[in-house]
Amino acid sequence: MTEDLVPSLGRWRLWEQFALRGPGFPADGVLRLAPAGLAQAADKFAADDALDGDRWEDFSRLFAGAAVETAHTLQDIARTPAFREAVAWQNRPVLASGIAPFLRWTPGRDKRSSMPRQREELVAHYWQRFCVKNDTIGFFGPVGWGRWDPAVRGLAVDTGRGLTETSTVYWASWGIDALARTLDADPGLREWIAPRRVPFVALDGDLVRMPGRRPVAVSAEAAAVLARCDGVRPARSIAGELPGTDVPAVLADLVARRWVVWRLEVPAGTHPDRALRAWLDSVGAAGPRERGLAALDRLERGRARVAAARDADALVEAMAALEQEFTALTATAAVREKSSSTAPCRALVYSDTRRSATVRLGPAVLDALRPLRLLMDSAGWLTSRLAAAVTAETRRVYDRLAAEGPVDLASFWFGCLPVLHGPARATAAGLQREFATRWQRVLAPPADARRVTVRSADVEAAVRAEFGDTAGGWTAARYLSPDLMIAADGAEAVARGDLTAVLGELHVASNTLGASLFTHQHPDVSELLRLTDRDHPGPRLMPLIPKEHRARLSTRVRHTLVRPEDTQVALTDLTADPARTRVVRSADATVEEHGGELVVRLPDGSRFPAVDVFSHVLTTLAMDLVRVLPEADHTPRVTVDRLVIARETWRPSAAGARFADEKDEARRFVRARRWRTALGLPRYVFVVSPTESRPFYVDFDSPVYVTILAKALRRLARTDPEAAVTITEMLPTPEQTWLTDDQGRRYTSELRFVAHDTAPDS
Repeated sequence: MTEDLVPSLGRWRLWEQFALRGPGFPADGVLRLAPAGLAQAADKFAADDALDGDRWEDFSRLFAGAAVETAHTLQDIARTPAFREAVAWQNRPVLASGIAPFLRWTPGRDKRSSMPRQREELVAHYWQRFCVKNDTIGFFGPVGWGRWDPAVRGLAVDTGRGLTETSTVYWASWGIDALARTLDADPGLREWIAPRRVPFVALDGDLVRMPGRRPVAVSAEAAAVLARCDGVRPARSIAGELPGTDVPAVLADLVARRWVVWRLEVPAGTHPDRALRAWLDSVGAAGPRERGLAALDRLERGRARVAAARDADALVEAMAALEQEFTALTATAAVREKSSSTAPCRALVYSDTRRSATVRLGPAVLDALRPLRLLMDSAGWLTSRLAAAVTAETRRVYDRLAAEGPVDLASFWFGCLPVLHGPARATAAGLQREFATRWQRVLAPPADARRVTVRSADVEAAVRAEFGDTAGGWTAARYLSPDLMIAADGAEAVARGDLTAVLGELHVASNTLGASLFTHQHPDVSELLRLTDRDHPGPRLMPLIPKEHRARLSTRVRHTLVRPEDTQVALTDLTADPARTRVVRSADATVEEHGGELVVRLPDGSRFPAVDVFSHVLTTLAMDLVRVLPEADHTPRVTVDRLVIARETWRPSAAGARFADEKDEARRFVRARRWRTALGLPRYVFVVSPTESRPFYVDFDSPVYVTILAKALRRLARTDPEAAVTITEMLPTPEQTWLTDDQGRRYTSELRFVAHDTAPDS
């Protein structure tokens, strides 16, 4: 696509490429769990005094019959090979502990006690995720791709063949790390491991410097060894360069002082197995090398069997065998326990796939998205304010350190940690509140409004007055990644302009398509790198981050659009390949003032804005800050032209949902529908509860989904009687879908765009 056809929204240039996210099961699957006519029959009981007598008995029999029908439907779902395979990837033990006994139970004949009901809910819970959640994982959440095409008026879908085009099974990094620890214990491999200096340790002659500590003088031998600990030279090479020095003993002392890491480490990446194999291939000792390769090969054969499995039973068998092999080799549990400290990827391996369908979008869709420009412009206010506040605090840290002499980046980073974990978080929270307040002034929604509709032309001046034209704040803040959905009755309706665009989330200060889970499912990653080059003609400074973090960081979401000219700086974690040309330790870089701004100067003399050192932290703080209205018990749907920028939302208290405590299912269903009517909730919603790990779908016409909601409300009320759930209208609904496969089945979907701010620095 030529430059003059690049789509733009004001100063925001969109990538021609975008991701298509959607589940792997058709959207109408969830509608199978809403018995026909039951909701209408339930609504005839307007008061509690009607829940007795002949009419109630008739309804109770109708409800009981519907429950049997739903149970049979859920069993049909649970028998489906694709469903069982998806559950095997998500939580394999559930197949034996929950699904198998549920299928042995006979609805209508066997007693419908508590356990069968729980198993019904289990199947329904997985089913809603597989049918209407736009996840990105495995064949039940495949990554699709699309591009802008001016030759298409609205929207065109090329379904391809089948649901998925490619599928790859990857190692979770922690599994290969466990094998590396095992190999590290092999004495024959020890001398082939390259020790590395800790990133924040500086060597100045015979003085070792660390942030916040007095310099320590070391012997000439220790200094000579430490100077060679670059993560590239094996210990035996260092010993060869220093004859007469007991290098292993010196290294052991340096490790004990925590100045050096001398262990087998696998760089962070999507293919840790390949990195480990490459290192093993470099080992010059045949025996240790072959032992290590044999261990890796054992695990690789297990992964290959998992990848080759074509049904749930074969997958379960292959996964179990791989786990047994892994535990035998590493003496490590093969599945990590779920806890608040566990990062994503609890299993040894995961699967990511590319959807067969591709999409092309044209001018009709771009026109519907144009109001997004105002929201994206206002996001520049968020990032610039956050950057300014953090920069002011870190400048004080620099001034204090500079009063004592030159400032190395390591000392600056450690000195700024209290800012990042304290004032910066408070600033971000305050900015989110102020951002919503300013947008509320722009929109001026009437009290108790259900719908607020404005024209972008009518509010543009107010947006400018509230947010100005500020841009950026740090390099990554030039990016925004909006999730957009299209509500339309098929591609033909989109071409006619008969569509509503719906903003899901606006990810601030992040190019989320750079994550491994997207880039490695793209047919030609060089296209994404070309777009990155266009956005950043020069090199970038990118902080190295840990391999994992319990909040959201894992191999799958690690940014992979790193070019050879980009410099990665190791602040405290050196997770890149030390042999990579442009990797700099924080102790080897300096912070100085240049042109009135703080910059980081690298050993080669190049300079970068110091704020970019904090880019990962700042992006983490800023990513989810966009909220156009302050939190309230109820906020309206907000539409600008044809773009919904906020869906209608309710925040009722869990304790106030009295229907949730009703033990009789029929009465609970009737009372839940009254509760829904009183609040003005639509039929389809998504619910977020502090006690649930993920948002979940509820159809108020479906007793099983009403029961799942009731249980979530009870759990929350027990945990915190004052707590509220967040309920958001589902938009588009299951009927408003346009993404099809080659069989004509329709799926929910969202489009993940990347927008780059072309405005000059403010």
